[in-house]
Amino acid sequence: MNICILSVSMSVYSTQRLAEAAENAGHEVDVIDHTKCSVKLGSGKPQIYFRDENITKTYDAVIPRIGAKVTRHGAAIVKQFEMNGIFSTARSLGITRARNKVRTLQIMARKHIPIPETLFSVNPDNIEEQIKIIGGTPVIIKLQEGTQGLGVILAETKKSAKSIIDTFYKMNTSILLQKYVEESNGEDIRIFVVGNKIVASMKRSSALGEFRSNVHRGGNTEAIEPTPKEQFIALNAVKYLGLGVAGVDIIRSNQGPLLIEVNASPGLQGIEGATGIDIAKEIIKFVEKNAKRRKKQKYFYR
Repeated sequence: MNICILSVSMSVYSTQRLAEAAENAGHEVDVIDHTKCSVKLGSGKPQIYFRDENITKTYDAVIPRIGAKVTRHGAAIVKQFEMNGIFSTARSLGITRARNKVRTLQIMARKHIPIPETLFSVNPDNIEEQIKIIGGTPVIIKLQEGTQGLGVILAETKKSAKSIIDTFYKMNTSILLQKYVEESNGEDIRIFVVGNKIVASMKRSSALGEFRSNVHRGGNTEAIEPTPKEQFIALNAVKYLGLGVAGVDIIRSNQGPLLIEVNASPGLQGIEGATGIDIAKEIIKFVEKNAKRRKKQKYFYR
């Protein structure tokens, strides 16, 4: 099987692990920088080019590792592979939904998945009222498309919250406000879903003087067994967004587990290190099963 990993760099740990796992399973694998891919539309069938090479019919499956800065272009490339009948571990629509925190939370709320109290607005004239609606300070202020804990700010006073929110509004930056769940104590849970099963879970605890628990922010990790409710939330969140591989982030509150984010390109380093589970191998097994099924369907309907 020919597998394409869409990633900007082979030096990224997750990309290396996926390529290694694919090769160990006997597959041909290429790492393609999606920012150097183009789609040709017009006469004839649409074609995908990597630099000047037509790769439209080269691969049986793609594994997208789309960075936050190039979400739209990366998702468009994935969409074109999908339209050519190529299996992808993440649907293009799922990638764009998951990257936008507001869209994710809107879908979760509609599906009755528990989330923190959240507010988003673009109105700079009633910031004080917005803070009041969300339950007052402290309040979490998030960029709508931030990753790895970037663009997540804890405002502990009304004065600091108003100043930060006003600055973002003046910069025309999309943000959301979330109620600070104090009892989560700087901890969250990352549940890694592949297909319709949970393959690994870890608890992340924030470093001293830091409220964000992300591994990239210096957080500590340990393997855990999620509760049945947490498993239910993770599996359904991934299904509702249309993702085959995802990392689901949950915090524990006095009201029970709350979903805070779904990552369509979850990193492997922290969770593989914490759990000792070969997640890259699980992803390749998922690709094998689904790409073969897609190939049989294409042959059957010819």
